[in-house]
Amino acid sequence: MLESCYYKGKIEAGCDEAGRGCLAGSVYAAAVILPENYQNDLLNDSKQLTEKKRYQLREIIERDAVAWAVGVVTPEEIDKINILNASILAMHRALDQLKVRPEAIIVDGNRFKPYTPPLFGGGRGEAIPHTTIVKGDGKYLSIAAASILAKTYRDDYMNRLAEEYPQYDWLSSKGYPTKKHREAIRQYGITPYHRKTFNMLGDGQLSFDF
Repeated sequence: MLESCYYKGKIEAGCDEAGRGCLAGSVYAAAVILPENYQNDLLNDSKQLTEKKRYQLREIIERDAVAWAVGVVTPEEIDKINILNASILAMHRALDQLKVRPEAIIVDGNRFKPYTPPLFGGGRGEAIPHTTIVKGDGKYLSIAAASILAKTYRDDYMNRLAEEYPQYDWLSSKGYPTKKHREAIRQYGITPYHRKTFNMLGDGQLSFDF
């Protein structure tokens, strides 16, 4: 059973991202604040769930959460600031949109930058305490919930892109570097949604060599 919180007695937001290892598409992140002492035995790391279960849980998370939000960073931004910075920025953007301000933040993984909330009238406040937790999406409910929202909203986005570019197999791969995806890049080149600083073919060559 996953833990309900890390920071006892504080309004805590869990954060996670989806799409970091993809060759195409934006990176998505979610921030979720669950009620105090919340329990849901079905919540888990999104990678451990079936697609059907993820979408069922998304409805439950959105219904039960005190607050939730999704942040997005585009392929163009990823190419400018790199995928690590983009993943953290997507989490910050999700946190910016929360209707309830957290008093603490827990993040899946081992990298994060201090988050300072926006102030009414402009500017930023003081950094909110945060903790990074390796494999946190399998340990804490709010991070697991964030992983499910980030994954499902990014999948919806990639499914829309797949209608525009069906030859890249994005309905199946969601932009990850599968054999079919790389074969399509080799045959058709790249799209405006590809991350130009990524190694498209797995051979060490960057996509702008096409």
